[in-house]
Amino acid sequence: MSSSVVTADISSMDTSENPCPDTTKERGLQEIYIVGLPLEGIDSKITDLSADSKLIRADIAGIQDKVTDLGHNLHTIENKVAAFPDNELELQFLCNKLTDLEDRSSRDKCLLFWFARKKQRVHL
Repeated sequence: MSSSVVTADISSMDTSENPCPDTTKERGLQEIYIVGLPLEGIDSKITDLSADSKLIRADIAGIQDKVTDLGHNLHTIENKVAAFPDNELELQFLCNKLTDLEDRSSRDKCLLFWFARKKQRVHL
């Protein structure tokens, strides 16, 4: 019997779907990158070999708390936008809040949803 070796060229694999940079070593960081929050300052601490790992873990815990707050605030604001604010200024205020809390695409989706519901007068 002869044995054969199977090789695969992975240099051309599409890794664009992975939002986690190669420098992330801890599971907590990967979860935060998936949420999409910026990790300013954390990357430098990971690559700095003299950084205290307890300090890094404390910073990660603080960011995870912010992720929870972000999700709660965004959910509340989306509910307000979906409830047909009659005042256009109120709508603009809520959409600005969405921009502050998340990326622009979420705000745009929320606006489209609001205008579609207002036009059709569909109450879910």
